[in-house]
Amino acid sequence: MEEKLSIKINALELLEKQLKLRAKKNQYGIIVMSSATDPYLQAEKETGLTRKLLEVILKYRFPLHVITKSDLVVRDFDLLKEINAAAILPADLEGKLSQKVFITFSFSTTDNAIGKIFEPGATPPDKRLQTLRTTLVHGFLSGVSMMPLLPYITDTGEHLEKMFSEFKETGVKYIFPASITLFGNGNADSKTLVLRAVGKHYPHLLEKYERFFSASDQMPAYYSAAFKKKMKELSEKYGLKNEIS
Repeated sequence: MEEKLSIKINALELLEKQLKLRAKKNQYGIIVMSSATDPYLQAEKETGLTRKLLEVILKYRFPLHVITKSDLVVRDFDLLKEINAAAILPADLEGKLSQKVFITFSFSTTDNAIGKIFEPGATPPDKRLQTLRTTLVHGFLSGVSMMPLLPYITDTGEHLEKMFSEFKETGVKYIFPASITLFGNGNADSKTLVLRAVGKHYPHLLEKYERFFSASDQMPAYYSAAFKKKMKELSEKYGLKNEIS
């Protein structure tokens, strides 16, 4: 997907305008960076756009939630620590959050071989785990977005036990498990890309995936119910919270 990447060259101008207005009105809220696109794609090494955006966020003192698969976040620990010290929480969250910067690492697996198939442009899972450890050592409130888990590939009992055990050992402060959502029939759409990867590397599962996602972008209700139950059991077993506090 990084082969067809558009960069918003006016992002700094737009963010400055919006945050200046919000700060003036005392309308503080947590900025999520980013809910749709990883803020630390490989292109960030050349553009430095994310770092420039962090400087604007620091200037106007907004709290921040970073969600990433990349080890490049370490580069910006200096700015993230400044934001954590200076940010202003919205009134309804005062006293409810212990910090003002949260760094969440996204994993669909901790297996490097599977990661290479489904996350080819991302930092390998083992290196991502090490970056997570480093983030915690630096005192950040950090956890895991365990998504999207892949049916019959990374949502098996054995695989889940391994992942929860590794995350517990790492010392994460929270974990957010979720199943997969697939949509779109274009060449760069998630459904097309995942079905292509499943067909190539897990051909015995392709018919199941096609059936699951033929009429919906989500897994069936019975699967979702069983998934939710299993995640609750594992979270309790390993003592991992499903919330940031």
